[in-house]
Amino acid sequence: MPPYLLTLSMVLPLALVSAAAVRAMIAWPILDHPDARKSHTRPTPKGGGVGPVLAFIIGMLVFYHFTSLAETRFTAVVAAAVAIAGVALLDDLKDFSFLVKLGAQALAAAVAMATGLALRHLALPGIGEVELGLVGLAITMFWIVGCTNAVNFMDGLDGLVTGVVVIASAALAVIAALNESWFAHAAAMCLLAGFSGFLPFNWNPARIFMGDVGSQFAGFMLAVLGVAAAGFEASQVSFLIVPLLLFGLLFDATFTLVRRALAGERVSSPHRSHLYQMAQRTGMPVRVVAGLHWAFALYHAALAFLFLVLAPADKPLVVLPALGVQLAWTFYVLQRKRRAGLAW
Repeated sequence: MPPYLLTLSMVLPLALVSAAAVRAMIAWPILDHPDARKSHTRPTPKGGGVGPVLAFIIGMLVFYHFTSLAETRFTAVVAAAVAIAGVALLDDLKDFSFLVKLGAQALAAAVAMATGLALRHLALPGIGEVELGLVGLAITMFWIVGCTNAVNFMDGLDGLVTGVVVIASAALAVIAALNESWFAHAAAMCLLAGFSGFLPFNWNPARIFMGDVGSQFAGFMLAVLGVAAAGFEASQVSFLIVPLLLFGLLFDATFTLVRRALAGERVSSPHRSHLYQMAQRTGMPVRVVAGLHWAFALYHAALAFLFLVLAPADKPLVVLPALGVQLAWTFYVLQRKRRAGLAW
């Protein structure tokens, strides 16, 4: 059976597995209580990310069992992702310090990099191919840990991150199949199935949140698959595919981090000043904010497919249209914030 037929046949069963696990987490909840930094107003179960994680584990076990195309070295990546999810689930229960979570993420990233997933060189516009050496290892570590946290930070509004992950995973699965990168394809399909099973429970008004177990797991796996995507081309410029697919989340997280740092705020402390949170605080309905981010993700997916057919020298420039849309969104949110008289 061709690998893509195997993964397609798994989507519905895995989505149902995910949904069943999510229902169990609702029945025996870990409650997330509202406070000043959160958008919800009543105690709501969290930890729903257990469903997508379980679906992912089962899906990857099936993929490795029924095809010889799976690379055994990447089993360590799956194990690292599961370990991240385990630590994050404990964090949902115990609320670890940021440094503990950061250490676990860095260790998981190191495991993934030990399998050979690291940037070695990169083609840059006007410069050509640049050998990265140790800088490539530092960039890889920064990317994996940064993406893990960016997705986690952005998971603060019903359905927003879940929908983006579903769209990004679907696009990445197709792109990986076109490049015959079967581990990346299978992993993306398992993410698609797992988070599709979770989405109906997370749509506003959410019956359950994914919690750190879901957001950190999704961020880590997509980050790792971004590094794997670098192997689609000899120049490794295809590393840009996953950052492009997640551009809306990454832009908001980066903008907020830089703004808070420049304002002298403690960047690791809880807050409600992401652009998407400010939009909701100005009165924009939750479903509209989430839906706009889904639209961003679809736009970025279209750009990712455009990326595939561009000349090598032009490929990095595909991020410019994505940046333009995010700058326009930022300006719009700032205008709404000003008119509403809100402070950061």
